[in-house]
Amino acid sequence: MPLDPNAKVFLEDQALLNLPDVSEIGVLARYVGHEEIDIGGPIGHEATISHRYITTPTADVPVRIYTPRRVGPYKGMVYFHGGGWVFGHIDRYDSQLVELADKTNSIIISVNYQKSPEHKFPIPHDDCFAALKWMIENADSLNINENQIGIGGDSAGGNLAAGVALRARDEEISLAYQLLIYPATNLLFDTDSYLQNSEEFGLRRRGMIWFWEQYLKQSDHSNGYAVPAVAEDHTRLAPAIIITAEYDVLRDDGLEYAKILRNAANRVAHRDFAGQIHGFFSLAKYIPESYVLRNWIADEINGLTN
Repeated sequence: MPLDPNAKVFLEDQALLNLPDVSEIGVLARYVGHEEIDIGGPIGHEATISHRYITTPTADVPVRIYTPRRVGPYKGMVYFHGGGWVFGHIDRYDSQLVELADKTNSIIISVNYQKSPEHKFPIPHDDCFAALKWMIENADSLNINENQIGIGGDSAGGNLAAGVALRARDEEISLAYQLLIYPATNLLFDTDSYLQNSEEFGLRRRGMIWFWEQYLKQSDHSNGYAVPAVAEDHTRLAPAIIITAEYDVLRDDGLEYAKILRNAANRVAHRDFAGQIHGFFSLAKYIPESYVLRNWIADEINGLTN
């Protein structure tokens, strides 16, 4: 399918900025400037937003809590944002997570995990796993049904969610689902999607290679919690909701991981969004298809938890 016209305009506007690739500017990109706070679209009023800190093995990390305005008991989701493990923040997810909290009647905790390269694996992974355990341990006080707790994330956050799902299985924690939005799951950089979408569609191949280098030490390349596709055992995992985008270097990561999970007898719902680019979940101000994605996610979660 041709590139979505709204995505095309967004990419053309970004190209006018003539910014170097993240692999060239490095972590200094954190200080170049700030994106529009409303890039994810208008923030609804269907959920309240509160803030706190959760203690993890190495820090007290900020979290943002979205609580539906309707009456509980609630479902629960722990969400991990994207940004290549290096960038990103919980501020840009209010629009998406307020809507998902409302449409799934879930309390959602969004985790501002520690960033690489200062904090390489396993620190971000440990932060995310600790947040999941915190929600489970506090399910009664939050009025959450412990049997209806899932995890989710996009891009690097999708990687973290897949890794946490594997660890949850290993530690005998039952999850209702794992939501993986264009997740990074493997270290294979010569797949069709990496080669065909390498330069012109936002996230570049060289940028993604750089992100992985910031997150992992060489010794971590065979660790399934860090690189979910290489885990030795993919059986008995939480049902997966997987999203891929046609013009995304990570498309084949998601397609292959869906296949791996199905081959291991897991339940998988997958949708490939034709004409879309990496990151469109967070670009509703410019790419309305983000709202279609949100509705599809809510329907899939409700199908697994109702």
